[in-house]
Parts: sequence; C-alpha cells; structure tokens
Amino acid sequence: MSTSPNPSNVVLVGKKPVMNYVLAALTLLNQGVPEIVVKARGRAISKAVDTVEIVRNRFLPDKVDVKEIRIGSQVVTSQQDNRQSRVSTIEIVLRKRA
Repeated sequence: MSTSPNPSNVVLVGKKPVMNYVLAALTLLNQGVPEIVVKARGRAISKAVDTVEIVRNRFLPDKVDVKEIRIGSQVVTSQQDNRQSRVSTIEIVLRKRA
C-alpha cells in the first residue's frame, strides 16, 4: 500500500533552523505537489515535528492534513571506530485537502 515517495516531494530535516524546512515544505505545497514527506533521523525528529506543526497551524490552517506517520530505526556504523548504533527515524506525510 505504501509507495516510495519521489525525491521531488521529500523534505529532509537536519541541522538548519526550522523555518528553512517550513519554507521548503510550503514551496512544494504551493507548486502543486499533492503530498510531501518530511523525513528526519535522531535529534532532528523534534525539528521535523515542529516543521509539520508550523505548516499545519500557522501557515496553512484547514488546508493540510497529516496522512501518515511512519517511525522506525536504522543501524548506523560510526566511521571513526566502526561501532554500530541504532538511530530513530520518522517520516510524516502531509496531504493537501481537496
């Protein structure tokens, strides 16, 4: 059922300020993309949630819905000492209302 998103509708959240990701999400939605995916790992998960909430509540109230939230984890190997650790991941799918 779940399809892999096109790279053109994905916002990858990292170390930049939250408003950068909000602007990226708003730009995609205003270009006519029906669904966007906000992805983050580790400490950036809270920024991804903040991004989605700002888009939903401040900029596009009653125009965007959260379609799906996927959580998981990935095994990441450190380049310095080859240790493996688990990193949490989140994908939040936003959909424009019809």
